[in-house]
Amino acid sequence: MAQKTYVMKKWIHVFYPLIIVTLFVSVLSNQEVPEELLVKEAVAVIYPISEDNYKKEQDVLAQFVAVPPFLGSTFIGFREALAFKESQGNYLSINTLGYLGKYQFGIGTLQLIGVENATHFLNNPVLQEEAFKTNIARNKWILRKDISKYQGKKIRGIKITESGMLAAAHLAGPGNVQKYLYSWGKYDVKDAYGTNIKAYMKKFSGYDTSFVMPKRNPRI
Repeated sequence: MAQKTYVMKKWIHVFYPLIIVTLFVSVLSNQEVPEELLVKEAVAVIYPISEDNYKKEQDVLAQFVAVPPFLGSTFIGFREALAFKESQGNYLSINTLGYLGKYQFGIGTLQLIGVENATHFLNNPVLQEEAFKTNIARNKWILRKDISKYQGKKIRGIKITESGMLAAAHLAGPGNVQKYLYSWGKYDVKDAYGTNIKAYMKKFSGYDTSFVMPKRNPRI
């Protein structure tokens, strides 16, 4: 009798948690989401109105936002690392200067590659990815001779690579990258938040961007 009781208690310990979990899942599956919690339309994006607030918010976010997945030195790794640096990969991001989307494009650059409607651009991830590919092809065309001339050399302690040049061109424009190279690093512009060409040359060095085909005046 004692043996039977022991066996019964043993099986109760095994199956009791499973029964509880099954009942819990069953209850949840029958619950309806309240009407007021349903998302039926796009939500307006709230963004900081001053540079000080923007910097404070970025400092707070840095404590909680996980680093992007490791994608190695591939082109996808380059693209996602650059996007994470620009906006934490947020397609709806708008900074205090009005730069838009996952890759933080300015209106002027968008117009150059054939994007006229900023609202449509901000709400269209596919268009944002196409804009990135189009713009990087444009930058590589402009920098094609400089890539051949300077790749592998060191300027102010930083090894110059194609991916570093393309990332810096995304930050400051290909013309400013050329000025940086021609001056051997003496001409080094910063964006509004203090990031300079040298920093991007270093941070995005060594990615494989051979996948990018240079194109003259490409448009979407």
